[in-house]
Amino acid sequence: MPKALEAKLKREYGAHSAIPYKVMNTLGYMHGNKETAKGKRLDGLDGKSKRINNLGKYLHPKKGK
Repeated sequence: MPKALEAKLKREYGAHSAIPYKVMNTLGYMHGNKETAKGKRLDGLDGKSKRINNLGKYLHPKKGK
């Protein structure tokens, strides 16, 4: 799974929340518990993707940047 995206979402929602995985499923980076090809490509970018840095509609509205 995309480690940079997972780390960012876990910081936002908490380490034991299921929401980071739901967001990654919605964005198409995972399918259930399996990483997709899109997720593997994103993992190679090491957090430099605009998609990781622009998650406004998926983050909590009061915490979103």
